[in-house]
Amino acid sequence: MGTQPGKPDFSNVQGSVASTAPDAPKNADFSNVQGSVKSTAADAPAADPQTYTVAAGDSLSKIAKHFYGHANDWHRIFDANRDQISNPDLIKPGQVLKIPPKA
Repeated sequence: MGTQPGKPDFSNVQGSVASTAPDAPKNADFSNVQGSVKSTAADAPAADPQTYTVAAGDSLSKIAKHFYGHANDWHRIFDANRDQISNPDLIKPGQVLKIPPKA
C-alpha cells in the first residue's frame, strides 16, 4: 500500500505511554489498603410530611396512587394518621391527612 501524492505518510508513527510516578517496590504488599468516604455536609433535616385534605369520593388507595404512584401504599398514609383514622375505609371529606414522604 503506497502513499498517495499530496497525502501525509503516517505508516511509521509509533506511540507509547510512560508514568512519571515513582515505581513501587517490587515486593510491595497492598493487601491491607482500605478506603472510605465521609461527608462534611450537615445531615439534611427530616422533611415535614405533606398534608392532603380529603375530598368527596377519595379513598386511601386513591390518595396513595396520587402521591406514591401505587394504590397498595395506602397503609403508609393510614399508619401516619392513626390518631384520626380508626378504620381505613372510613375517611371523611375535609379531613387533613399527613402524607409521609416517599421511601
